[in-house]
Amino acid sequence: MDFDLLNVADRLCRFRTTAGEEAVAADWLRERLETLGFETYAWDADPDLLADHPSFPDDPALLEAESEGRRSVAGVLALGEADHTGDEYPTVVLNGHLDVVPADRSAWSSDPFEPVRRGEAGDGDEPQTLTARGAVDMKLGLAACIGAALDVRESIEAGRKDADVRIVVEAVAGEEDGGFGAATAALENPYPFDRDAAIVAEPTGLRPVVACGGSLMARLELRGESAHAATRWSGEDVLPRFERIRRAFADLESDRSEATTHPLYEEFPVPAPVVCGRVEAGSWASTVPASLTAEFRIGVLPGETVDEVEDEFEQRLAEVVADDPWLREHPPRFERFSVQFEPYELDVDDPIVEAVRDGRRAAGLSPAEPEGATYGADSRHYVGAGIPTVLFGPGSIFEAHYPDETIEWREVEAARDAIGAAVLEYAAAFDE
Repeated sequence: MDFDLLNVADRLCRFRTTAGEEAVAADWLRERLETLGFETYAWDADPDLLADHPSFPDDPALLEAESEGRRSVAGVLALGEADHTGDEYPTVVLNGHLDVVPADRSAWSSDPFEPVRRGEAGDGDEPQTLTARGAVDMKLGLAACIGAALDVRESIEAGRKDADVRIVVEAVAGEEDGGFGAATAALENPYPFDRDAAIVAEPTGLRPVVACGGSLMARLELRGESAHAATRWSGEDVLPRFERIRRAFADLESDRSEATTHPLYEEFPVPAPVVCGRVEAGSWASTVPASLTAEFRIGVLPGETVDEVEDEFEQRLAEVVADDPWLREHPPRFERFSVQFEPYELDVDDPIVEAVRDGRRAAGLSPAEPEGATYGADSRHYVGAGIPTVLFGPGSIFEAHYPDETIEWREVEAARDAIGAAVLEYAAAFDE
C-alpha cells in the first residue's frame, strides 16, 4: 500500500485552499485516492440547492459567485461483504474539509503554506510537530481519516478483523464559509447508498464532541450627522452610540452565560460568545463620523435556534434605542448577513459515539466523556440530514486560525488508530 501519512499531510498543507481555491487540491486528492484503490466521487457546491437552506442567503445569484471553485471529493472502500451500491451493511463517513482561513504572512515565523517539521531526529524520522496553515484545522485530520480507512481495509483483507463495512472518506469545500460542500452532500446524497453515521475529524484534542454551538451573523448599521471636528458639537457622532449598543450586547452575553444550564456547556467561561469582529466608521480623521457598520458573531447554544437568539438581541437593541432620542428618530438597522449556523446535539448513547469511545480505548487512549463545543462545524449538516455525527480529531481548537498553527504529530497518528478502530467497533455493533 503506497500511503505515507506524513507525505500526504505535508502535500495537503502546501495547497493554498482559501475560499474558492479548493478545486486544485480536490482534484489532486481524488487522483491520489484512486491510486490507493478508492472508488471516487466529486461534486461542486449547488447554489440553487443552498439558497433553499436556512443557513445560507436565499439569493442563488449571490451564492453563484461564492460557490465558484468549491469542489468536494470522496473516496469509497467497500470491505468484506459490503458492495458499492446496497444498504445491507453499514456506511461510515470520515469527513474533513479542504478549505482554510487566510494567513497573514507578517504574523507567521515562516511561510504558512510551506510546512515546517520540528523535532525530527534524522531522515525518515517522524517529527514532533508540524506547523502550517490547515495543520490543525483540519488537513491533518483529513489525512488521518485516509490512513484509518486504509488500515481497516488492510486488517480485513489480512484476516485480522472480520467486518462488512463501507467507508467514505470525504474532503469537502467551504466549511469555513458555512459548509458549501457538506451542505450540498447532506441535501442531495452524491452516493448510490445511504450513510449511517459520520466522524468529522475537527481538532477536538482526541475527545468526542457531541454538541456544537451555532452562530448568528448580524450586521449593525448606524447613522449620525457629519460635522467638522473643530465644531463637533454641531454633529451627531455614531461612536458613543455604537459603544452603548456594544456594551448592551456584552451585558446580554453575560446574562445568557449566567443562565446557561446545559450540562455540556456549564464549564465554559462564556458558553455562547458574542464578538464584534469588524467595525468601519467615518471617512476622515477631522470629520465627525456619521456612519458606522459593525459585524457581530453571536453564539447560539444547543436547544436554542438562531431565530430565538436573534429575537433576544433585537429586543436588547430596542431597549437602547428607546433610551436615545437620536436613535429613536434614526433607528439602526440590524440584520443577518453571510451564513447562519444552527446548533445541534447528538445523544451521548448513539452507536457512533459509543464506537468512537471504544475506538479511543482500542488505540490506547484514556477514557473520555462526550463534550460540547462552542464553535460550529459541518457535522450540523449531517445531523440535520438524519446522519448521526460526532466530532473527533487531532489538534487543539486553540491553535486553529492562529499564526504558526501547530499540531503534535503523535496526535495525528493516534487519531488514525482511534478512527480506524471506531469504524470497526461501529461495524461490529451494527451486526448485533
